[in-house]
Amino acid sequence: MNIVLASASIRRHELLKRLTDKFEIIVSDFDENAVKFDSDCASYVMKLAEGKALNVCKNVHNESIIIGCDTIVSFGNKILGKPENEEEAFNMLKFLNGTSHQVYSGIAVVNSASGKIIRDYVCTNVKFSDLSDDVIRKYIERGEYKDKAGAYGIQGYGGVFVEEIHGCYYNVVGLPLNKLSKMLREMGVSS
Repeated sequence: MNIVLASASIRRHELLKRLTDKFEIIVSDFDENAVKFDSDCASYVMKLAEGKALNVCKNVHNESIIIGCDTIVSFGNKILGKPENEEEAFNMLKFLNGTSHQVYSGIAVVNSASGKIIRDYVCTNVKFSDLSDDVIRKYIERGEYKDKAGAYGIQGYGGVFVEEIHGCYYNVVGLPLNKLSKMLREMGVSS
């Protein structure tokens, strides 16, 4: 069975290699703005993941298992997406400074031949240490905040901000491997 990752994320690509070497990448051009946030983070990320997977499904011509995923950072019922610039990144990190927040990843696995869809999500609680403005600015200068929900990458230098984590580490990176492995087995794919 052909496996397709509907993501341009290098992190997701690297993580999926831990489950299988046999997959291809087809980047989704799903319009994430088509999904409105209704105060339910779990539902929101699953809808985004499904939208990405179904978008790629239209471009697949042989029977394939398509994996769509989306990750958000949530704090106080506010979603922190990917910052558009350094100022927005600074404000996000300042907002998370010394607090706990949640990282949600939604996963959708679609069988292009049968149309079967499995959706699920993972939520991980992450607590940041107290950060000085200088520490935040030095982090931003590294450029690591780019293309990261909540403006940080736990797998990089941003990991030093994390005081505690409760839940799946790989969820915070962007692809909860344990959950995905179970979903692929449910879809009939052995890893």
